[in-house]
Amino acid sequence: MPIIHGDCLDVMKRMDDCCIDSIVTDPPAGINFMKAWDSDKGGRDSWIKWMTTVSVECLRVIKPGGHALVWSIPRTSHWTTMAWEDAGWEVRDKVVHIFSQGFPKSLNISKQIDKHDGKQMSWFGKWLCKWRCENNITQKEIAILFPSKTGGLTGCVANWELGFNIPTIEQFNLIRDTFNLPFEYLEDIEREVVGQRRTGIGTGKGSTPIMGDGNRDITIPRTNEAKQFSGFGTALKPAHEDWILFRKPLEGTVAQNVLKWGVGGINIDGCRIESEPTMCHRPSTKNKNVYGTYNEKYDGMGRRYQNIGRFPANLIHDGSDEVLNIFPTTKSGKMMPTQIEQGYQKNTYGKRMEHVTMETYGDAGSAARFFYCAKSSPSDRGEGNTHPTVKSISLMRYLCRLITPPHGIILDPFAGSGSTGVAAKQEGFQSILIEKEKEYVDIANSRIRGMK
Repeated sequence: MPIIHGDCLDVMKRMDDCCIDSIVTDPPAGINFMKAWDSDKGGRDSWIKWMTTVSVECLRVIKPGGHALVWSIPRTSHWTTMAWEDAGWEVRDKVVHIFSQGFPKSLNISKQIDKHDGKQMSWFGKWLCKWRCENNITQKEIAILFPSKTGGLTGCVANWELGFNIPTIEQFNLIRDTFNLPFEYLEDIEREVVGQRRTGIGTGKGSTPIMGDGNRDITIPRTNEAKQFSGFGTALKPAHEDWILFRKPLEGTVAQNVLKWGVGGINIDGCRIESEPTMCHRPSTKNKNVYGTYNEKYDGMGRRYQNIGRFPANLIHDGSDEVLNIFPTTKSGKMMPTQIEQGYQKNTYGKRMEHVTMETYGDAGSAARFFYCAKSSPSDRGEGNTHPTVKSISLMRYLCRLITPPHGIILDPFAGSGSTGVAAKQEGFQSILIEKEKEYVDIANSRIRGMK
């Protein structure tokens, strides 16, 4: 169905009770990330109060026992968790997604000290003013990208042109992408204006490459005060994000809830990680060449093969070399044979157990083989998608599949550019998507309509 354009609170209030099977959503984080929709609402307490109101409605519309996977960043994940817990949700787990694509948003303290008097920042203002005039762009057209918390326009452009400061990496990237600037990096402009020659290459959009004129690296601290803090910054490189797993309280036992509502469990087998077949030795058995419990196969030699995959973990990675190199290469040991005496003990179902000797064979490789790999690709975003936080479709498909029953209905109250809807459709689920920003509604509808 088409994306619903509107405020999620208003839309959910028109929905019936207990009509949703699962929720997979990427809500704002309250960090004022370039756009007004990510406002902190006035601070921590105000933001948590707002998110609690949203999650109360989410709790009402989902079936008892239904799960929600809610995205958050490490810095404000406790805000998100508190809000949903205050609304009545049970906190079940936290799925950590690690990746290598994050760029440090760290302020170079020594450079800021050097620039404190404003003399070293005039280069950007000179270039910006000249570029605006040549392209008939006003200060207001740029400033509108950075609204103040009160809804008005900030004086950032004027401050840049007066040499009081320079844009952050995020601010520069937004200007560059909006107006198609002829420069990829902020430092490219500095090189152009100051006349420096680049001697290094940045590692990503907006990153800080090393530059110099052959004799002096312009990033080297100039003043004695700045030299004292050479190498100091303000933030770590982002390398993971959290998906908090919540559940609406059950009605009765898990079995009773599942039988009544069709939800309450996690799709373990549907989300197992592929692995090599496990071989177990069974020297004395009369059940050769048959399939046993859990799809175990016994061959003519009395050996058992099992290949249902590894149990899904609360850790996901993007499969990049940088992440894989974090994990050591290990080898699982060969288990000692074990025996269970028939006729002397019973299992939990009261059935006698026979003599069984089981032997497993070790395997080797990166420890990362235990975790599901979700690689992102350029096709995930799609042409014309300007949303700043597009999620990997393979990741979203996995998360949808993990907590949604067959043919279930998934709700995403913060649909963005529709990644949840794309993933749900590919997995055979229905979805209800709500998005407040008209720009992203159009993008999401286009993405979903374009699916084959």
